[in-house]
Amino acid sequence: MPSHPQLLLVGQRLRELREGHGLSQENFALELGLARSYYGGVERGLRNVSVLNLIRIADALNVEVGEIFPNVKELRAA
Repeated sequence: MPSHPQLLLVGQRLRELREGHGLSQENFALELGLARSYYGGVERGLRNVSVLNLIRIADALNVEVGEIFPNVKELRAA
């Protein structure tokens, strides 16, 4: 299944935030209570993640939900 360009941007942002906290994808997914394959699909832009999961991710990363998203200009250009 091809990735949507805007989902790719969100996934890239999530990866940057997670790696910035020194967390592996596997350990982070476990901390969230999500399957690693599901979370990996989110970071690769293959999954249109729910709002509730975005809130859980932001909380685990200790960031505001809005920090997960690239700026609107980037999303518009995707």
